[in-house]
Amino acid sequence: MTKRSIRFKALVRKELLATLKEKTSRMILVGPLLLYILLFGYIASFNLDRVPYALCDLSGSEASATFVRALDNNRIFYREATLQSVSQIAPVMDEGEALLTVVIEPSFAEHLKDGKTADVQVVIDGRNSTTAQLAAGYVSQIAQSVNASVSGIPETVRTRFLFNPNLITQWFIMPGLIVMLSMLQVVVLSALSVAREREQGTFEQLLVSPYTTGELVAAKSIAPILIGLFQSTLIFLVDLFWFEIPMGGSIVSMYLVLFLFTLSVVGLGLAISAYSQTMQQALLVVFVFLVPMVLLSGLFAPVENMPEWIQFLTYADPLRFTLSAVRQIYLAGASVWTVLPTMIPVVVMALVTLPAAYHFFKKRL
Repeated sequence: MTKRSIRFKALVRKELLATLKEKTSRMILVGPLLLYILLFGYIASFNLDRVPYALCDLSGSEASATFVRALDNNRIFYREATLQSVSQIAPVMDEGEALLTVVIEPSFAEHLKDGKTADVQVVIDGRNSTTAQLAAGYVSQIAQSVNASVSGIPETVRTRFLFNPNLITQWFIMPGLIVMLSMLQVVVLSALSVAREREQGTFEQLLVSPYTTGELVAAKSIAPILIGLFQSTLIFLVDLFWFEIPMGGSIVSMYLVLFLFTLSVVGLGLAISAYSQTMQQALLVVFVFLVPMVLLSGLFAPVENMPEWIQFLTYADPLRFTLSAVRQIYLAGASVWTVLPTMIPVVVMALVTLPAAYHFFKKRL
């Protein structure tokens, strides 16, 4: 081992000790991460498990009773109130007692008997549009099933969902957290590396050290990359064994994608750190970047649903392409050759941010 490699190894060790030597720092790297995993895993869900509804059955027939039984026997719906007239709907909905009210018209049974369309009115609280649309979809599915059983005409449409057969929200969100949560601390750690040394007074020692600018940038990159991959591994294990989300693809492929992404965000953090004068300034610039990156990534809402000019901005967000690649590998079992072309913007970002960090380091030194 040459003197240069020994010297560089000592520099990497120094960077790791600066981050991990204190117990509080180690807890911050693990404790909040586990908390965020549990919060996202159990709270950030679009699945409806309990839908309170009110019933206004103006028909009172056997046909309407069949439809009501289908609602009551469904594990999602539970009846909160039974109304006698439509005038009682407004108070129930205004007070939030029921998410929706099902109104069965008086002519419901007669229309079914005559082969006509028997309408069922569903009044839904639209203040939460996502929940309202899901609830309406559930009611529509039950109505189609009841209609098929009453009319004797079998349903002709069969829907099969690939990769997430039960449409569990956790299966969509949790693999994305492998990328997103580790990114948050990787960018912060790398952004504080130089600014912290300035405030602690150790930055001047780098000015007289024999290290080159490239060695300093590389050493300060390795520590956040290792920590980021460790955090991604922790989230991956929780997804796999705690939430029992099956892994469809190759672990090697996923880690190759994660490494490219971590390299790009470390370059961003180091560029911010070398440019900033204080830790407070570095943190402020980091949050200016992080919030748009998360919102533009498609973690919660598809990028395709965004306005076109915003979709154009997402090409500068490496989180967007890495999220898509990880989900394809984890859920769909995509190969590395399938997802690598989609990672080109991430590689371009790394080729931009790392030289920028080198430039700012060289300028400061």
